[in-house]
Amino acid sequence: MIRYPKPLQQGDTIGVTAPSSGVDESLHHLVHHAKRQFEKRGYEVTIGETVWTENKSASAPKEIRAAELMAMFKNPEIDAIIPPWGGEILMEILPFIDWEEIDPKWILGYSDMSTFLFALTVKTGIATAHGPNFVELRSDEWEPVASKFMDVLQTHSESSIEQHSSEKFQSKWQHDAPDDPYVYKLDSPTEWKVIGSPNIELEGRLLGGCMDTIRHHVGTPYGDIASFQKNFLNDEPILWYFENCEMNATDFHRTMLQFVYAGWFKNAAGIIFGRSPAGKDVKGFTVVDSMERIKELTGLPIVYDADVGHVPPQITFVNGAIGKVSVEHGKGFVKTTFR
Repeated sequence: MIRYPKPLQQGDTIGVTAPSSGVDESLHHLVHHAKRQFEKRGYEVTIGETVWTENKSASAPKEIRAAELMAMFKNPEIDAIIPPWGGEILMEILPFIDWEEIDPKWILGYSDMSTFLFALTVKTGIATAHGPNFVELRSDEWEPVASKFMDVLQTHSESSIEQHSSEKFQSKWQHDAPDDPYVYKLDSPTEWKVIGSPNIELEGRLLGGCMDTIRHHVGTPYGDIASFQKNFLNDEPILWYFENCEMNATDFHRTMLQFVYAGWFKNAAGIIFGRSPAGKDVKGFTVVDSMERIKELTGLPIVYDADVGHVPPQITFVNGAIGKVSVEHGKGFVKTTFR
């Protein structure tokens, strides 16, 4: 009952719009570089007006951001949408979205884009892709793990795509470093970890995103998980994935408790957490302490330090799709089935 967009193919057009933050003039060159990389690979690129402006933590007034996004969804000449990056207050545009007017079309992103991806899948049953943003794809060579987003967007319904964990991750952003061979500077060994066990295998319908933003969907029409499972999943369990951008350990824990109390984990297969640039300890309380308490509270298996989110590279997770995730001695494997 999940609806999957048609597979992307060479010659298709990618729309770039900024429903959250736009790009300051000093960084416009990043957009131009990314555009050239997609064109070099055989795609057309259409860039919206919101991409080029930024004022008070948003690319444009909420009505304009929503209108440009809807125009790209309705435009038959645009085949997929990839915003330049995330931001802070995408949530403002949600009441201005004509949800019933959206037909399946791939939209890819993370960070504040999770706010929209999550809501679109939960409200409509349309699959969305949580993966790299547009300006991270500006180098001549795309990092192998992140580049799998293209294989994901090219996968047909009833088919599967396999992705593997990275060998190394980037411990610190180096914005001034040359894009050689690619944007990310991988310097630390990757190790997926499991609470209480070295190995695990999980399977369920994938759903999640950036905890900092999607937590605000609790109690709103954009976070009605019970209805989502009933209307679109035939009550199949959800395999949750989360990433933490800015929350310290106690804020992280409060957020997880909010999800528990809201009933988001009543029918779940497990939880996968990405690496985090935040997660600072608070008086000895750590993010791992929180995970252990959440595991004890819910009984759910928990994986962490996975390739998700703000500490690249990241695997592309498809909201709504069937995910089979395994961890064996620090190596992760994700099989995503579009059914």
